[in-house]
Amino acid sequence: MSVPSAAVNQSVCQDSSGNLPVLGRDVLVPLVTGGEVTYAALDYAASAPALQRVWDDVAAYAPYYGSVHRGAGYLSQLSTDLFENSRTTVAEFLGCRAGDQVVFTRSTTDSLNLLAAVIPAGCEVFVFETEHHASLLPWRDSAVTYLNAPHTPQEAVETLERALAARASKQAPALVCVTGASNVTGELWPVRELAAAAHAHGARIVLDAAQLAPHHPVDIAELDVDWVAFSGHKLYAPFGSGVLAGRSDWLRDAEPYLAGGGASRTVARRADGGVDVEWHTTAARHEAGSPNVIGVHSIASACRALTDAGFDSLVEREQTLVTKVLDGLAEVAEVKVLSLFGDRAPRVGVISFVVEGWNSSHFAAALSAEYGIGVRDGLFCAHPLVRTLLGSDPQDQGECGAPEGEPGERSLNAVRVSFGAGTPDEHVDRFVGAVKELVQDGARWNYRTEDGRCVPAV
Repeated sequence: MSVPSAAVNQSVCQDSSGNLPVLGRDVLVPLVTGGEVTYAALDYAASAPALQRVWDDVAAYAPYYGSVHRGAGYLSQLSTDLFENSRTTVAEFLGCRAGDQVVFTRSTTDSLNLLAAVIPAGCEVFVFETEHHASLLPWRDSAVTYLNAPHTPQEAVETLERALAARASKQAPALVCVTGASNVTGELWPVRELAAAAHAHGARIVLDAAQLAPHHPVDIAELDVDWVAFSGHKLYAPFGSGVLAGRSDWLRDAEPYLAGGGASRTVARRADGGVDVEWHTTAARHEAGSPNVIGVHSIASACRALTDAGFDSLVEREQTLVTKVLDGLAEVAEVKVLSLFGDRAPRVGVISFVVEGWNSSHFAAALSAEYGIGVRDGLFCAHPLVRTLLGSDPQDQGECGAPEGEPGERSLNAVRVSFGAGTPDEHVDRFVGAVKELVQDGARWNYRTEDGRCVPAV
C-alpha cells in the first residue's frame, strides 16, 4: 500500500538561489511606518517554517488519513503502513544501528523527559549548564551533576572526563546529555569526542539534536551516541511530533512512559480482581494512545527532502549566510556577538548578540515593526548560558520574553537571529542593513512595554 505523494516527481528540491521553498515566503506584513513588506522569518531556531514539499505531502495524504495499527479498513491499513514506513525513514536519516528503536514523541522536550523516565535507578546524569532547558531540567528523579560552561571544545571534553572520573561508584549507571549545536550561539559541540569520553568511563550519552539535525547530517553510529532527540518543528515539519532514537534496552526494561492503549499487548483480569498487563517491548511501549500520524509523516517527508537536497550543498550555502551576518555585525562597534568558543567558531545559522545602549526587546521590536523582520529576544530557554555569556550574576533577574524595563534600558536578555535551508539572501541582507540603520539613526517610532512585550506606541 502507498499514499500518493506530491514529491514523487520532484527531482530538484532547491530553487534557483539554492534554498528550499518553504511556506510563508510570500507573506506580506504591515510596517508601522507605512506600507507592507515581505516577511523575513529569521527565527528558525524557535520553529522553522514548513517546507513546501512537506506541506504538499501532508495535503496529499490527508484525505487518506485513518487510525493506525488496529483498523481493518483500507485507510487504517494504509495509514499503518505509512506510520511504520516513516519510522524506517527516520531510522535511515539518523543512521540508526541494528537493534535501535525510533520512538515518536511530541517534541525534543518530550523525548528527553521520556528518557529521564526510563533511566535505571541510581543513574547519575551529567549535563552542562549551557544546555537548553529541555536538556537541563527533565532529570528530576536522578542525581544530577551540572557542569560549568567550557570556553573551548577541548575544555568541554576535559571537564566531562574529570566529572566522570570523580564518580563515587563507577559501577552505577551514568548518562551524559549534550547538545549538538547551541540554541543560543549556534556553536557546534564536539559530540564524537564527548561520546568517546562518556563511553570510556562507562557512561551513556544522549544527543539533543534539535538545532543540529536541520542544519547538519546526524549519524548515530558515526557519532557513537546512544540516543538522539529532535523535534519536527525545527526540521521544517511543524506538526507536533518529535523523535527519540537509539538503544532499546533502557526503553524496553522500563515501565511505559504513558500507560494506555497501544502500549499494551494484553490486559487480563486476575482472580483477586486486579489487572495483569503485558506491555509491548517495541517502540509502541512508549507510544500509548492514538499517535500523531500526520506529524510523523511530516517528519519523514522532511527527512527525505533534506536527504534529496544533499546536506553538503545546504551546509555550504548556510555558511555563506553565517559569514554574511557575522561580517555585517562586526562592522557595528556597538554590537557584541555572544559565543563560548570564539566569534568565528564553527556554528549553524543561529547567532545571538546584544547592542550597546539598547534594550534587546526594544531592538527586536523595531526590527519587526519597521523592517518586517522576525527575530527572537530573551534568554531563549537557556537562562544559565545567557547569564554566563552576558557576564551577569547568576541571581540577576531575567525572563524568556521581554524584561520589565522600559525601551532603551539595559536588559538581561539578547537578540537571536536564526536561519536555514529556506532563507533567501534578501532576508539576511535586510537584517544586516536594518541593524546598521537602527544603531546609527535610532528607531523611527516610539515603543512601550505592554504585557511583558515591547510594542510600538500607538
